[in-house]
Amino acid sequence: MKNLNNKVAAITGAASGIGRALALNLTDEGCHLAISDINEAGLQETADMVRSRRKNVRVTTHKVDTADREQVRRYAEEVMKAHGAVHIIINNAGVVIAETLEDLSYEDFEWLMGINLWGVVYGSKEFLPYLKQQDCAHIVNISSVNGIFTNPNNGPYCTAKFAVRGFTETLAQELADTNIKVSCVHPGGIKTNIAANARFYKASDESINKEDAAVLFTRAIAGTTADKAAKIIIAGIKKDKLRIMVGPDAYVMDWLKRLFPVGFQKLAGRKTAPRWMKKRAGIQS
Repeated sequence: MKNLNNKVAAITGAASGIGRALALNLTDEGCHLAISDINEAGLQETADMVRSRRKNVRVTTHKVDTADREQVRRYAEEVMKAHGAVHIIINNAGVVIAETLEDLSYEDFEWLMGINLWGVVYGSKEFLPYLKQQDCAHIVNISSVNGIFTNPNNGPYCTAKFAVRGFTETLAQELADTNIKVSCVHPGGIKTNIAANARFYKASDESINKEDAAVLFTRAIAGTTADKAAKIIIAGIKKDKLRIMVGPDAYVMDWLKRLFPVGFQKLAGRKTAPRWMKKRAGIQS
């Protein structure tokens, strides 16, 4: 889909982070937007930013819990009623839990899987009939580098992101001969509030609390801005790329995992944050 002008894009998790950045950058492309989130205040802020950025872009807001299939079904219907078409669905909404798989409650596990996995499944399937009505369309599902390798105390997130990758790559195979392109996105560390907003029980490094973990992520891990991430994703959509890697760290870690599948997995599984990371984040060892 080389030309995004006058296309209609639906984006979940658009109240902040990558979702908001996607909305703003798609506005610059001339896209009309149907943005959704559970956070109505943040969603309205995004809509206001879009309207001030480009006057001739239509934007509608939709309060949607992506873990609720009926709400996602209504979202797709509302987008069609409001815009008359939909060309792109970006299933972006995501959350994080810091806890061991052993101690994690089933309720927390189900909460994360509902948003991070089922939200992607519902978004893809509920929008698919409407996407098929267009001459060209695109499904974009956000996985992660944690859909390529795992980290301790991040098991629910890794489980969901591996599943998103499997779902998306299979969907791409099944839709290969249709008008619909499919992309699986693997961001590395992106400067968003996802770590600060996590359900935090314990980090793999037990010397780190929730506040430390958020600072560590922001200062030592997240090397790519949400705006840059959005630009990379949109460039990937324009090139009909199946696999979109976001950030230099994503390429490096993907390469290391391919080259040293066992050794790198062991390295990623260490339970103490490296000294240089703590020092960069200003955390006392």
